[in-house]
Amino acid sequence: MTASIQRGSAEADTSVNQLPATPSTEATEVAFSSYSRFVQRLRRRYAAELALLSPGAPRRESMSKAYEALRERGDGVGDALRIVRQLVMERLVTLDCDAKAPLAVVTTAVTELAEFALDVACRDACQELDAVHGAPLGPEGQRAQLWVVGMGKLGARELNVSSDIDLIYLYDLDGETRGDADGRSRLSNQEYFSRAVKRIYALVGDITEHGFVFRVDLALRPNGNSGPSVVSLDALEEYFQVQGREWERFAWMKSRVVAPRDVVSEGLAQGLRATVLPFVFRRYLDYSVFDSLRTLHRQIREQSARRSAGRPERANDVKLSRGGIREIEFTVQLLQVVRGGQFPELRTRPTLDALQRLARAGLMPQETADTLAAAYEFLRRVEHRIQYLDDQQTHVLPVADDDLRWVAQTMGYASCCPFLEQLDTHREFVAQEFDKLLGGEKPCNGKCNGKKAAAPTDLADLADLLDDLPPAFADRIRNWCEQPRVLALREETRARLRQLVQRTGHWLKEPDGDGPGQTPRHVDAALRWADWIEPLLRRESYLALLVERPAVQERLLRLLGAAKWPARYLMQHPGVIDELASDEMLSGRFMAAEFERELEARHASLSRTGEADEERLLNLLRHAHHAEVFRTLARDVDGRLTVEQVADDLSALADTTLRVTAHWCWPHVRNRHRELPQFAIIGYGKLGGKELGYGSDLDIVFVYEDDDERAGEVYAAYVRKLINWLTVKTREGDLFEIDTALRPNGNSGLLTTSFEAYERYQLGRGSNTAWTWEHQAMTRARFVLGSTALGTRFDQVREAVLVAPRDREALKAEIIAMRNKLRGARPVKADRFDVKHSPGGMVDAEFAVQFLVLSASGEHPELIPNVGNIALLLRAEEAGLLPEGVGRKAAAAYRELRRVQHRARLNEEPTQVTPPALAAERDAMLALWKAVFG
Repeated sequence: MTASIQRGSAEADTSVNQLPATPSTEATEVAFSSYSRFVQRLRRRYAAELALLSPGAPRRESMSKAYEALRERGDGVGDALRIVRQLVMERLVTLDCDAKAPLAVVTTAVTELAEFALDVACRDACQELDAVHGAPLGPEGQRAQLWVVGMGKLGARELNVSSDIDLIYLYDLDGETRGDADGRSRLSNQEYFSRAVKRIYALVGDITEHGFVFRVDLALRPNGNSGPSVVSLDALEEYFQVQGREWERFAWMKSRVVAPRDVVSEGLAQGLRATVLPFVFRRYLDYSVFDSLRTLHRQIREQSARRSAGRPERANDVKLSRGGIREIEFTVQLLQVVRGGQFPELRTRPTLDALQRLARAGLMPQETADTLAAAYEFLRRVEHRIQYLDDQQTHVLPVADDDLRWVAQTMGYASCCPFLEQLDTHREFVAQEFDKLLGGEKPCNGKCNGKKAAAPTDLADLADLLDDLPPAFADRIRNWCEQPRVLALREETRARLRQLVQRTGHWLKEPDGDGPGQTPRHVDAALRWADWIEPLLRRESYLALLVERPAVQERLLRLLGAAKWPARYLMQHPGVIDELASDEMLSGRFMAAEFERELEARHASLSRTGEADEERLLNLLRHAHHAEVFRTLARDVDGRLTVEQVADDLSALADTTLRVTAHWCWPHVRNRHRELPQFAIIGYGKLGGKELGYGSDLDIVFVYEDDDERAGEVYAAYVRKLINWLTVKTREGDLFEIDTALRPNGNSGLLTTSFEAYERYQLGRGSNTAWTWEHQAMTRARFVLGSTALGTRFDQVREAVLVAPRDREALKAEIIAMRNKLRGARPVKADRFDVKHSPGGMVDAEFAVQFLVLSASGEHPELIPNVGNIALLLRAEEAGLLPEGVGRKAAAAYRELRRVQHRARLNEEPTQVTPPALAAERDAMLALWKAVFG
């Protein structure tokens, strides 16, 4: 055999059915492509034309040049397209088998061939029809456009070499054609485009002496083979709303307008995106698609089994058999469809790109994504070699020994055995991952008829379960049995509900316990679960999630059994339930940089698809924030975090959410005068002290430093919009309650002020100066966002306020008066102790720390940093400002009182106890008060 890989050479014809005896290490010197019977035919038939295709990987430009050369020599449109196809195929076999070209070279070339052929066919068909019937027109006289939508691998730009192309033909405007010069021969746009579709098929799909360009499949169009060959955009939208089926969402996920080229390049088909995206991607996590995909996959496997019945060689289908290409695609698409509505960064068509996006989103381990990607590339390359042999649309390994050995050697293996071993390894891994995702294969036994075969118990009444349930939970389920809203549920939904109740009943048999990983009150958890799910019964995605993810239901029950407040949070924000699906959720901590990166990635994805309007951004911010709060809450009630760590994480989350919201909000301000605002947010209170709890409001002050004469007006508008973005309730809820009362002059002052005015106010320069209570608040103030330079200036102002000379006795009297006023507003019964407001409560410690900071920071600069009350109490004792042990005991007492308050709020219990409970902590606080104020 010749070592040459020259295309169309005489030597190539002498190598019919010969295989190189050398191993694949010499693959670059051996013309493996010559063994392909398909290539042999092409090199004989088109020896004179092979040189028309420019050297290297075939791309659209080189295809166009070859096409034009064929047209100039007299070939018709259809013949020229078919010959170009044959030239491209011969080149790809050569590059792939002889030069080891990457998979992307092959799939890109075949995709661009399809796009080029369809563009040529569209233009030719429309020119022909325009000459007779005139151009198709819309209601306002504009030309109506035909859109050729590529589905599946064409849409994803990953066509294989003998793939058919799944097409859907659409047009944008109803109306009729202009007619001929005399205004006759008019057609409706529907009829015009129907004729165009027939002409396109003739040019691309008909088999002639030169073969075909592509096999064309229109079965995915609305109503399938019984529907019209072309539909209007309005008709497509109505179809989605009324008849669209779950499996069609997977098909449309990869849809893309591929021709005509001018429609694509000029962005004239953007209207399709607005119709398709809401159909494919739902607003909420959509686990209901699991059953649809399970059914579709079962039908495919059964069809494959029927085809291979009595033909065992057909069981080695690298696409449709167990562990094949289809199962990788299904795995990826299922995760995309379930989550793509809320996580737009997952929306991508190519399978390999989608795998990496799923890994980055934490929906799949990186190692799994990489292994699936390697399996996908391997199986696709094998698929191509199967098709290279005879240009047949088959995915079944050849049975002839020579053919199989050729496939193995072109894949880089010396013989069939190691190749088949690697193939089995890939397929087994793929099958395991697919079965893991769908919960294993459920046999259909031939009675499905496209629907899930329900076990007899699925459709039984809920009442059958009552005898096995604890009395309180049984009473609750008995009420469901009589509720019209439950009786009106679809049969499938009732079956899911019954399955969940039955599973909950099994969980209730566990003993109560207070140890790690145990649930103290199982029945309470089950009742809270019933309270949570009852309003959601008609939102089937939540039931589907729990059915498909038993571990999520168990984690949910344990969470609900740990405290009351999680149940309330879940009722307000049910969409966060999916966070429990992550095995790593409980072991992590909030990561501000990662949170911000993910939000910015989603914003960028929405911007690319034209969806980044205000409403969508508001909901995106809320969903992300609620999900992160829920993660912290779950770790908290599971005992993974201390109270201080919870506060740190919630405060960092608030900082990051404010920063992202401020960044996204600025471009939506009218009349903004610069690219980036010269603006800052100062946090006070719990935000400033990094002591935020669940549901805490944010005490913030807005300042700007901008000399532009429009600055005051622009930043006032910005702050109003920013507060609206933070507080307005959307379908996802709100973010924060905002309190701006600590701004200069309080509620009577401007909503935002220049930093210069803020500085004068705080430092007492001029007649308008801050009150003592405002300086008390400054002890816990913190620069939250803005430029580094402005942050430095704020720190200087804060320090100047704290170290300013003061009359200690006057300051003491003012703070005591303020404490008494606050105590009068929060009376506590004599036989009760409120951990926050009673004498000896947390407020006493806070006022004592404020006095120490304002009176002693000048001599003791270690009190200036905003490090929190506990650390400041310890520093004050070390500085000799408190008697030995007083600060340390008060710090420990403050920490314990915070913990008690925190647990009480989680359980929605009063924060008051009956003495002598917490007597030691109260005494430590009273000792602190006496040491500071006498």
